[in-house]
Amino acid sequence: MIVSERTSRRDRALSRMRFITGLGRALRGTGRIGDDEFRASVEALRKFRAEMDRQGVETYRACGTACLREAENRDAFLAAAADAGIDVEVIDTVEEGRLSWEGIRRGVEGRAGDIAMDIGGGSTEFTAGPGEDDSVSVPVGVVTMSSLLPLSDPPRPWERAATEHFAGRRVVDGTRVFGRRRFRRIVGTAGTFTTLAALDRRMTRYEPDRINGATLSEAAVLRISGRLWKMTDSERLRLPGMEKGRERFILPGIALALAAIARFGVHGVTVSDAGLLEGILAGIRATERTMGGRG
Repeated sequence: MIVSERTSRRDRALSRMRFITGLGRALRGTGRIGDDEFRASVEALRKFRAEMDRQGVETYRACGTACLREAENRDAFLAAAADAGIDVEVIDTVEEGRLSWEGIRRGVEGRAGDIAMDIGGGSTEFTAGPGEDDSVSVPVGVVTMSSLLPLSDPPRPWERAATEHFAGRRVVDGTRVFGRRRFRRIVGTAGTFTTLAALDRRMTRYEPDRINGATLSEAAVLRISGRLWKMTDSERLRLPGMEKGRERFILPGIALALAAIARFGVHGVTVSDAGLLEGILAGIRATERTMGGRG
């Protein structure tokens, strides 16, 4: 969640909050949001609501993506979210891709030949522009991969091989819509990419300005990947730059990132701290240009 105030022509962030709750952890096995993840996610929304009230938020938009598009018990979750004070809107894959594209453009200056990659919990979006035909959603993310291909602690070599093979096939099959279209650069957003940049820079305190526009070569990603796959969850968590709750999910995330680098024949990634969240905020602002309130 981001709370922002409009000042002159710019937004000023007043507060940021994030919780990793693994909402879709049980989805592939059961078709439902698991009980523990359900409770943890509703509790996170209660904390968001309390912060919104504290900041005097006038307008908000809360969006649900892959897990809430599929879960059999999504209506129960949406009702619980509303009881916690947050009305959640479930958006489709086209809207998610468009909003991510708009958000990324606020973090990294666009270039011709860019393709944006947003690795989520339940799906991964590839977007090459704001149009409906410019994006594709691959129905696999770090949480669903973790449930489909559970890892030992530390992972065994064959588990790594299986994870990387699965990621490679899903990325290749899921992006056939782009055909032989050539891209010059992957711009990566969301936790896998920002964590990679933070690890590469050994950040003890997360600094968005150092993340936006950061570049990671394929060799750097491979080096970090090789190190992380040999570690236990607790060892990864102690690394400077590792976000709590991501120490297990970073492995399938890196596998997806490397699969995309290979698929599109680029030499690395450029990282954007901005993404879907900032795209949602920009959409709010587009409809409130004269209000000047907090959203």
